[in-house]
Amino acid sequence: MSNLNRKLTILLHIENYCEEISDTFKFFGKNFETFESNAIFRNSISMPVFQICELSKLLDKEYHEYIDQTKNEVPWKAIIRMRERFAHHYIDMDNKIIFDTALNDIPILMEFISKEIKKEY
Repeated sequence: MSNLNRKLTILLHIENYCEEISDTFKFFGKNFETFESNAIFRNSISMPVFQICELSKLLDKEYHEYIDQTKNEVPWKAIIRMRERFAHHYIDMDNKIIFDTALNDIPILMEFISKEIKKEY
């Protein structure tokens, strides 16, 4: 697989997880209390957020230049740090941060990723 195809594949997976988060909010609503009290809702948001973080780390490993060029549009380093928290300090994960990230940051990321995918096609 060429580097371009690999980057595009990663971006497509990130886009898919962003859409899953959007669909989950459509299903459950956007209420934090429901998120905090409903494990199905919480897990349906948390896992795609974690996967986005994991995929972003793959971008960082292979596309340092890409990350540097787009860092003003997407807080890649913060996303990758969030992945570290999910993976190694999950007991300290704050539901409010996960919810706010999914609600406020993921739509911005989704818009950015969609534009990037269009550039690649």
